[in-house]
Amino acid sequence: MIVRIPQVLTAEELANVRERLAKASWVDGRVTAGHQNVKVKSNLQLAEDSQDARELGAIVMRGLERNTLFMSAALPRHVYPPMFNRYEPGMNFGTHIDGAIRQIGATPQRIRTDISATLFLNAPEDYEGGELLVEDTYGAHSVKLPAGDMVIYPATSLHRVTPVTKGARIASFFWVQSLVKDDGERSLLFDLDRAIAELGQTVPGESAAMLRLTASYHNLVRKWTGM
Repeated sequence: MIVRIPQVLTAEELANVRERLAKASWVDGRVTAGHQNVKVKSNLQLAEDSQDARELGAIVMRGLERNTLFMSAALPRHVYPPMFNRYEPGMNFGTHIDGAIRQIGATPQRIRTDISATLFLNAPEDYEGGELLVEDTYGAHSVKLPAGDMVIYPATSLHRVTPVTKGARIASFFWVQSLVKDDGERSLLFDLDRAIAELGQTVPGESAAMLRLTASYHNLVRKWTGM
């Protein structure tokens, strides 16, 4: 399931984040790549343990926590602390798949990466190239979103970032361990939740049909939640 999440950050938050990133120190992005991915990765990142990364990541986390669409689609149990990358002309990330387990910094905590996320931080007209291509059964889907918008997709997906040819592509990226591990089950729950929300605009919430739909949703969550 590939889902676009609009307006994760406000205009004020975006301006703050971009101002901080313009002054930040960037390091070679390969420092966080695994053995296989290091061969195809060419970008810059904020050091995970830097003050900028921690404080800007907290801004992204606040945006996620208030975003009901993200909560519905991801059903998050754990969110990996948001990271930040920059692609300049000639940089790209070849076809790869994200590692299944990520350890959070210098802590013993590990999360299973069920969902990958990219939050775009600058406007698509600021750079050329840099499309995120996510592959699924129906081919490769090209993603290049307005600043403040985010895309989430199964971490099991092959994906890549095409070469930037002009300007710079700046984004935040992270992973989510979902309460519901299976992407197909999450997709069904997401569709059901959206349908209930849409019906709720015209059908009284106390109606028997709405009560049955809502009960079915929560009972499926109970059935599929891996806790």
